[in-house]
Amino acid sequence: MSKGEIDAVTAEFFGAFDNRGGRAADLDRIRRLLLPGGVIVKTGPEFAAYTVDEFIEPRRRLLCGGRMVEFSEWETSERTDIAGDIASRFGEYRKSGILDGEAFEDGGTKTIQFVRTPEGWRIAAFAWYDQP
Repeated sequence: MSKGEIDAVTAEFFGAFDNRGGRAADLDRIRRLLLPGGVIVKTGPEFAAYTVDEFIEPRRRLLCGGRMVEFSEWETSERTDIAGDIASRFGEYRKSGILDGEAFEDGGTKTIQFVRTPEGWRIAAFAWYDQP
């Protein structure tokens, strides 16, 4: 049961950014999926650590302001380890869209840390690395 629930939370997380077909990205969903004090880290040459709000707001401007359209991202592989009320997921993903009029497709790696709360599984932290 836990693996299926974690799969669902992960799919909902990736789906929050989707703005294909003119739909609005549902970035407020991120606040429901992450713990309020969740930690978010982007690695690589542009290293950054974010609070939940620091992560959401620039993406809201990008995905809801018209610069990036037809955007989606999806997992292509994953490994999930569960121990009681904690879980760790390590996976590859792809993303595509149109940024400033230019189509793109990229990919990378994400690691997501989950905890089981009274309301169900939530994301405590995640980090990602975009492949160059």
